[in-house]
Amino acid sequence: MTSQRALLSGKRFKTSQLQIFLADTLTIFWGDWLDLRVRIVQVAASGLISPLIYILAFGLGLGSSIKPGSGISGNYDNYLEFILPGMVALSSMTISFGGTTFSICGDRLFSKTFEELLLTPIHPLALHIGKMLAGVVRGLMTSGSVILVALLLTGNWNFLNPLFLLLVVLNCSVFAGLGVIVGLSVRSLESVGLYNNFIIIPMSFLGATFFDPTTLPAALKVVVYLLPLTYASIGLRAAAHLPLSQFPWYSIPILLVIAIALSLWGGYKFAHQQD
Repeated sequence: MTSQRALLSGKRFKTSQLQIFLADTLTIFWGDWLDLRVRIVQVAASGLISPLIYILAFGLGLGSSIKPGSGISGNYDNYLEFILPGMVALSSMTISFGGTTFSICGDRLFSKTFEELLLTPIHPLALHIGKMLAGVVRGLMTSGSVILVALLLTGNWNFLNPLFLLLVVLNCSVFAGLGVIVGLSVRSLESVGLYNNFIIIPMSFLGATFFDPTTLPAALKVVVYLLPLTYASIGLRAAAHLPLSQFPWYSIPILLVIAIALSLWGGYKFAHQQD
């Protein structure tokens, strides 16, 4: 009887701790959302320019010379169809990372309000996840705009199927989590530019957004498949255009594991952050 009471007490304690953790996470997210909700149109439009330029230049311009079965799989009617899912992945990556990084940098380096956040009695992992969720929302706003463009250009409603949207959320989670870590690490805005130039921009072109990675030489495949954006791009492309039997299911656990690993790293960074 005593052991049963102890077990029930332990379960109640764990439930209570989980509720507190979730409440703290949502509190951190809500603080960012109050600032974000007044700039919804600005955020949604800010990451739309680059994908639109790529769509016009590559999809409608250069892409007219790329025929299905030559450079891209015969599963697509044209090159525009091929790159549109990659543009969704690209836009969600860019805004999730950049918006999160600059938000934290602004609090740390300019408004000097970040120290107050570190003093709050909130679990470091909850701090990370709350900030990451705000980055996910930023990425979803912009990628939603690109999805709308894709629907208008192709009429393909698979851009709204649950598998496609799940991959978009996972991609946003990965790069928002990376943005939190970079935002906690940099000492100036110039340093943010370095991360953007050496990580985000190369990944934009090497992350299977414009090409099929299966056509690459073996040495280049190793590099391309080390990038998380690659799994988002090939997964989104398959979810939008290929039958379910050809979907690369490995892309979901890979992105999920990366997001969890970055969350643990981010929680550690928050626990040891000194500003």
